[in-house]
Parts: sequence; C-alpha cells; structure tokens
Amino acid sequence: MKKFWKFGMSAGLAAVMLAGCGGENAAVEEQDVETPAEPPKEVAEAQFPVTLTDAVGEEVVIEEEPDAIVSMIPSNTEISYELGLGEKIVGVSDFDNYPEEAAKVEKIGGQEFNVEKIISLNPDVVLAHESGVAVGEAGFQQLRDAGIPVYVVQEAKNFDEVYDTITVIGQATGAMEEADALVSEMEVQVEEIKEQASAVKEPKKVFIEVSGDPEIYTAGSGTFMDHMLEIINAENVAKDLEGWVSMDPEAIVEANPDVILTTYGYYVPEAVDQVLARPGFESVAAVKEKAVVDVNSDLVNRSGPRLTEGLLEMAEAVYPEVFSE
Repeated sequence: MKKFWKFGMSAGLAAVMLAGCGGENAAVEEQDVETPAEPPKEVAEAQFPVTLTDAVGEEVVIEEEPDAIVSMIPSNTEISYELGLGEKIVGVSDFDNYPEEAAKVEKIGGQEFNVEKIISLNPDVVLAHESGVAVGEAGFQQLRDAGIPVYVVQEAKNFDEVYDTITVIGQATGAMEEADALVSEMEVQVEEIKEQASAVKEPKKVFIEVSGDPEIYTAGSGTFMDHMLEIINAENVAKDLEGWVSMDPEAIVEANPDVILTTYGYYVPEAVDQVLARPGFESVAAVKEKAVVDVNSDLVNRSGPRLTEGLLEMAEAVYPEVFSE
C-alpha cells in the first residue's frame, strides 16, 4: 500500500548537475503522516552571536539574527524557504526555480557569481556551498573582506548529512526550532519508504543515467543517488565506480539492469525514448521490459527538503509493484 505525505515543505552533465544539486513539480497526493507519540525534543533558543565552522574550515561569526540572506545554490534556498525565511531572502542563484517566490528574488549569477551585486544587497549572511569552492573561493574571500559572513555549506552525500545541513542553516539564521521539526518530519518519511521497500524479496539492478549520448554519465558509489538506491533496497550496477563517472555503453549492456532511470528529462524531453532506441541496448532487460523511467532531477539531486519526494518517486519507478495502491 502506497504511503503519501502532506508536504508543507515543502547540466551536458555540468548543466544537469548544477541545476539539480545545487530542477521539480512531482505531484504528491496529500495525506497526513501518523507519527508515533514521542516526548518533544528540546530545542535550544537561537542565541547570537553564533560561531560556526564551515565546510572549508572557516570560523564564521554571525553577530545578530540575519534579516537579509543571500543563497548561492538552489538546495540552500529550498531549505531556507522551508524554514520560513522566505521574506529574508534577498538574493538567489540563476538556477533557483523553487519555490515560485524565488523567481522574484534578485539573481546573483551561477558558479561565476556577481560579487558586487551580492555586496549591494547588504546581506547579513551568505549561504554558499562546497560544490562552488573551486570556482568561487576568490569571490567568497572578497565577500569576507567586505565584512559579510560567508558560510560554506558542506556537500551532502546522504540523508544524515542533509539533516546536518538543515540544522546548521537553522543555527545560522535563528530558525533552529523549524530546522528540528523539518528534520524530524523527513526522518519519518524516509523510514516509511525504507520499511515499505523491505518487502522487496529480489532487489532489482538499476542504472541511473544522469546524462545521455554521446557520453553517458552515471552515479557511482559515494553519491546521493547511490545512497537512495540502498534505501529502497535496489542494486546500483555502477556501485563499483566512484562519484559521477562516464560509463561505457558496452559495460551497461553487460550489467543488464532491470531498470534504467534517467534524470535529465527536463532538459531532454525525449530522454526515455532515446534510451529505448539506443543501438545495442535491445538485449538489456530494462529496454525489453520498457522499464526506463525519467525521474525529476531536482527532487533526486538537490540536497534539501524535497529529497524525500525524490526518494518516493525513485521507489515508485523501480518497484511499481510495491509502491502502488
């Protein structure tokens, strides 16, 4: 029996991954979650100044609760809005598309961001991201030199690290109670999916295609998508590879996945049809059974509140016979 939740919470490869991790709109039927009665957790009140050490080892001091926040990556933005900080967001990246309100916020660029623009917005804190350090470190330092606290959020590779991200953003912004509630809700949702997936007796082999021809990229071990496959009791055929890697088509055919998931349908609407018609793939079980499904890249890439929606979408795609009404 399928379980749904009421979500109050709520690219080439480079474009796909940047827009994702840092695109959406999976329809989710609404039903309230029944959670077991537990003693309420004690959440410390927000106290400023607060000192935090970020992903690059910088000690960041935030003197007062921020009234103006710049978010440099979509995942940070989604978390901030979910923590009720929407009215404080004064700048977001060019890739931010969720929630809808983010489209009305000043844009500060992508990985190559506009330092002067950010300074002009007079933010109390800038929420940067570890994935942008290689390109943006010089810009981050310019912001620090201008007296603006820059907190570089760690790149999360599993749900526990996402929970840590939500918590630290709550600490940096004074939204600790909201962060705790969000983490608790996500934990319940993940456990519900994990429990339902435990009914799977013969795990399916899955190939995740994050970009198609001419160079096919996939998610190997150490990636969030690999972690998600583990949760839903599925086998990643690229698990012996590490990180985001190119995989030879012949190796994919030899692995013979039961299911192929594409994550770039937003950018290439014909993604599924291209895989089904790919020369040499006729013998692949997923192609023969037409078990090729596109999943929403934003939901499975962005390390934020909607990851639980992405996890459910992935589970439904791999095990429709289990995750169906």
